[in-house]
Amino acid sequence: MSPRTPEPFTTPRLDALPLRVEYADAMAAVLADPALHTFTGGEPETAEALWARYARQTAGSPDPDELWWNWVLRAGNALVGYVQATVRDDRAEIAWVVGTDWQGRGYAREAAGGLVAHLRETGVRTVIAHIHPEHGASAAVAAGAGLARTGEWEDGEERWGLGV
Repeated sequence: MSPRTPEPFTTPRLDALPLRVEYADAMAAVLADPALHTFTGGEPETAEALWARYARQTAGSPDPDELWWNWVLRAGNALVGYVQATVRDDRAEIAWVVGTDWQGRGYAREAAGGLVAHLRETGVRTVIAHIHPEHGASAAVAAGAGLARTGEWEDGEERWGLGV
C-alpha cells in the first residue's frame, strides 16, 4: 500500500504541498468566493472551520484501508487552490478546486494532470472524478487529465475515469 501521508509533487508552475492545518487562514481567503460552490453546494468556510476540517483531514481516514491525501497548490508565493485523493488499494477518487482569482490560467488542468501522474507513480491504476453535468470547465479539466466519461452517474454527477 502507498504511504499513509501524501508526498509533495510539482508541475511546471505549481507545487502541490501536503496539507497542513496552518494553511487554513490563507486557504480561507483563496476559497472565499461563493461562486466556487455553484455546482457543489454549500458556502465558503471560515478560517476556523477550515482549521477544524484540515485537522480531521490530516489525521487521516478512520478506515485503515483508506488514505486521505490532500495538497494545497502553490503558484509562486501564493496558495491558489487544492487537490485531493481518497485512495483505496489501487483506486483513487480525486477532486480539485482553484480559487476564483486564479481561474482561467490552466492551473486546474495542470494540477489535476499532475495529481493523476503522481497517483499513477504511486501504484494507483484507477482514477475517478465526479463532475456536475453543467460544469463544462471541470469536464475539460478531467479530460485534460486523461479521464473520460464512464456513462455512470452518482448523486447527480457523472463519473469520469481512467483505468476503469
